[in-house]
Amino acid sequence: MTGFGEARLQEERWTVSVEIRTVNNRHLKLSAKISDPYGALEPDLERLVRETIRRGTVQVVLRIDRPRRVEDYRLNVVALTSYRDQLDALQGNSSVSTPLSALLVLPGVVEERKPSTDDPHQDWPALSGVISQALVKLQLARAEEGKAMANELLVLGKAVATHLDQIVTRGPEVVAAYQKRLIERVQSLVEGQGVTIEPKDLIREVAILSERADIAEEIVRLRAHLAQYIDVIHEPESAGRKLEFVVQEMGRETNTIGSKANDVEISRCVVEIKGLLEKIRELIQNVE
Repeated sequence: MTGFGEARLQEERWTVSVEIRTVNNRHLKLSAKISDPYGALEPDLERLVRETIRRGTVQVVLRIDRPRRVEDYRLNVVALTSYRDQLDALQGNSSVSTPLSALLVLPGVVEERKPSTDDPHQDWPALSGVISQALVKLQLARAEEGKAMANELLVLGKAVATHLDQIVTRGPEVVAAYQKRLIERVQSLVEGQGVTIEPKDLIREVAILSERADIAEEIVRLRAHLAQYIDVIHEPESAGRKLEFVVQEMGRETNTIGSKANDVEISRCVVEIKGLLEKIRELIQNVE
């Protein structure tokens, strides 16, 4: 699920800011941008993130800024002298010497010393606290999106149940319609031929079709899977993998109903259910 969380710590010795963004992904993919010289903390950062997030593309930006100090800069006398001597040589016997202040902007004259720490891991307890605050805010944002997603999943589930009810209603009509068509066809074939058809033979043919097209078991199983689907959505902890399995079973029963029923109206309902299940699959790819 998508989300954003940030946190900040400002003290005399430094300013720490953390930004965490997540976008949808079936798996957990982490990318981190960390200020020098704290890149060595990336494994610790990843472990902390994995404790909270199980799915999604996660982008973490960790900035550590320290106040500038006099000792952070050093004058490179060798470079400065070299520049001055070369310029004086070019000027020849001119009595005008290049002022040193004009040379300070040249590359390498003023060196900036990056703040260093003996061991970046010594600062991890303070940094992890700020990261944890950002993760809490991130999870709050993801929870709000999760509620909206759960409501949408419930709406889709109700739509599946509606089409299933239509299939249940249509089922007995399929057998009755087949019996009527069979009788009419037989009568048209034997009419004027002096041939009679025993009613029991027609009943046997209808019974064969009824058994072949019986979808009662599939309907019962699909209802059971649909009830489980609703229960999983209401579980206190997210269960994306479980939802994937339940929806897969719902799809299997739906396909069987479509292949056995051999009826236009039921086939239409089956197509609608398949479309709804596909929408559900797309949503639950983002559920942890």
